[in-house]
Amino acid sequence: MPTKRLSVVVTRRLPAPVEARLSELFDTTLTDSDDVMSRDALAQAMQGADILVTSLTDTVDAPLLAGAGDRLKLIANYGAGVDHIDVATARQRGILVSNTPGVLTEDTADMTMALLLAVMRRMPEGMARMQAGDWAGWAPEALLGSRLRGKVLGILGMGRIGQAVARRARAFGMEVHYHNRRRLHDGLEGPLEATYHDSLDRMLTLADVVSVNCPHTPSTFHLLGARRLKLLRPSAVVVNTSRGEVIDENALTRMLRAGELAGAGLDVYERGQGVNPRLRELPSVVLMPHMASATREARLEMGDRVLVNMQTFADGHRPPDLVVPSML
Repeated sequence: MPTKRLSVVVTRRLPAPVEARLSELFDTTLTDSDDVMSRDALAQAMQGADILVTSLTDTVDAPLLAGAGDRLKLIANYGAGVDHIDVATARQRGILVSNTPGVLTEDTADMTMALLLAVMRRMPEGMARMQAGDWAGWAPEALLGSRLRGKVLGILGMGRIGQAVARRARAFGMEVHYHNRRRLHDGLEGPLEATYHDSLDRMLTLADVVSVNCPHTPSTFHLLGARRLKLLRPSAVVVNTSRGEVIDENALTRMLRAGELAGAGLDVYERGQGVNPRLRELPSVVLMPHMASATREARLEMGDRVLVNMQTFADGHRPPDLVVPSML
C-alpha cells in the first residue's frame, strides 16, 4: 500500500519549477493569485494542512496558532526571516518552523552596495535629469557625490550578509567597522580587515556609511532610534536591506529633511508597504520595493531549501534548517 502523502498548503505563488516539484511530492494546494492570503484563509489552511508553506507576508501569530488543527506539524517558511512567525508559540504547540538561511546572502550584499553607490554617487538624480531631457552637458560642479574609497563603513550585524557586504566594501577600498552581538573569531575577522566595536554608539560616531544587516527581534526594534541616529555626522548615509523595524523611520525622515543626514538607501520599511510619503520627496533618498533577494537564482534556491526541509520532515527526520527560539 502506498504511503499517504502529506497535505501541504502554499500561501503565495512560487516559481513554476518549485510548485511542480511540490505537487509531485505532496498533496499540495497552490494558490492561483499572488495576493497576500487573508487572515481567515490562513486560519482555514492551518486547520487541515500537515505543512504550511509561508512567506514574509504571512503573519502567523499566537491567536492563529491557537486555532491550528492537530495535523499541522511544520511551517516551512519561504525566506530566511521568521519575525512574522511566533516561533516560541509554535514550538509549544508541537509545530516545527524551518526557513531558508544563506540563500540570499550574495544577492542582498549586492543590493546593499548598489544602494550605497546610488546614494553616494547621486545616480537617481542623474537618471531623472536624463529622462527629463534636462542635461545641458558636463559641468565641473554638476551632481557631485562622494567617493567610496577611504570612507568608513559601519556594519550593524556581522552575520553571513554583513560579512559579504564587508568583502565587497573592502574591494572598493572602504574601511570596515562592525558591531555584532559577538565578535567574529580571528579566522573570519582577519581576512575582512574589519574593526570590531562592542559599543554601537562608538561605531556610529566614526561611520560615513551605516549598513543595517541584522534581523528584527525585540532587542533590535528601533536599534537605530532618534538618539543613535543623531550620533551620525551630517555627511553620513544609512543603507538598510535587512528589516525596516530596526530603524525609527520617522526619526530618520526628520533628520534627512533637516539636512542632519546626507542620504539613505532603503529596501525595507518599518510599516511594510506603508512607506513614509515624505521619504519620496527627498532626492537624497533611494527607495527600492524589497528587491534585495529578487534574483531568479535566489527564488529557485529558496524553493529548493523549502523542499529539502519538507522532505526531510516527511521522512521522519529533523529539518536541516529548523528554527528554534534560542536562535532569535
